[in-house]
Amino acid sequence: MNIVEKILARASGKSSLAPDDVVFANVDKVMVHDVSGPGVLKVFDKLKKQGISVDKLWDPTKVWVAEDHFVPSAEKMSAENIVKLSNFTKNYGIEKHFKYGMGQYGICHTLSHEEAMVMPGDVYVGGDSHTNTTGALGAFACGLGHTDIAYVLLHGKIWFKVPETDFFKLNGKLPDHVMAKDLILKIIGDIGTDGGNYRTMQFGGTGIEEMSVESRLTLCNMTTEAGAKNGIVEADQKVVDYLTSRGATNARLFKGDDDAEYANMYEYEASEMEPIVAKPFSPENVAVVREAPSVELDKSYIGSCTGAKYEDLEAAAKVLKGRQVKIRTEILPASISIYKRAMENGLLSIFLDSGVTVGPPTCGACCGAHMGVLAKDEICISTTNRNFPGRMGHVESQTYLSSPMVAAASAVTGKITDPRDL
Repeated sequence: MNIVEKILARASGKSSLAPDDVVFANVDKVMVHDVSGPGVLKVFDKLKKQGISVDKLWDPTKVWVAEDHFVPSAEKMSAENIVKLSNFTKNYGIEKHFKYGMGQYGICHTLSHEEAMVMPGDVYVGGDSHTNTTGALGAFACGLGHTDIAYVLLHGKIWFKVPETDFFKLNGKLPDHVMAKDLILKIIGDIGTDGGNYRTMQFGGTGIEEMSVESRLTLCNMTTEAGAKNGIVEADQKVVDYLTSRGATNARLFKGDDDAEYANMYEYEASEMEPIVAKPFSPENVAVVREAPSVELDKSYIGSCTGAKYEDLEAAAKVLKGRQVKIRTEILPASISIYKRAMENGLLSIFLDSGVTVGPPTCGACCGAHMGVLAKDEICISTTNRNFPGRMGHVESQTYLSSPMVAAASAVTGKITDPRDL
């Protein structure tokens, strides 16, 4: 069995599984945030009206809550949702509630690894489509809707159809000017935004072994944009060390069998990779940066679960150091722990000296909600994961997706720019 089949077999008490088998699997961890949490509470209210008890959760110690999408509160409804979350965690005895403005908090898909909440071999579900991100730790991680999350919270299990697995092999180490974001955009350009529909996208090969854990997180994050059920990288010692350094005491290796089978194999040579952008209005609409349209940009955005990990900020700082930005540029670290590390190591000073605005961890601009949305006809280059019409603001704005290095280089020139050309 491959790693996903082995994880689901363990979680469902089966000795073996194959694609298309349906299992009822025990869940190890579950997450909700300030958008999905209130939606789940509405499901609870409906269940109560049907006479179904929602007085207690299956295991509050395995549940955690993040405030990230509408923080700081954008208007009255988002402020009220934060209050609902606080009441929810208090009433059900959930201790892991990462509150905006109170110590460590940030984007949910960053907290999952920054706080070592998910271990290799876990089944982890969240009320958000980019829960796939955490598959980089060697877990089966996927997003579920409000009703399914409500069921998990009450019963600790949920059904899955075992997905087929496509294997993406990277040979060699990526060049210094190429990041994991470029690789995943290249892959999505090749297979399309429906190429992973209800499939596992597994990444491996020497190039993945060379990658940092944070780079692998970027790959798994955007499997969502290919329609995948989940993305995953088998845990290695890098992952165990990464989690242990963040307080985990039970991180261990969990791997698939040597004779595991895959539905499809895709192979890439790292040395052939180039910086990539995804043009409006789809992550599959890709072009090599040096062949991208020479459009005048209004904004560069470096943030989100996809593009604001510490490694991403470091890459942007290397480009921005000693330079000035020509367009409105915003950098929002993905969590307070990353924010503090960037401050301690001088990255924030580099950003501020170059003319960048540094903001708090939030999903606001990425999902077109607040904290820097785009106006009509504005054009943005962004380290986020989606660029459909209206994603980051006005339906007639445009977003180009790129790596943090490309976003930083483009901020300096005001046009889409390969970092090698500065």
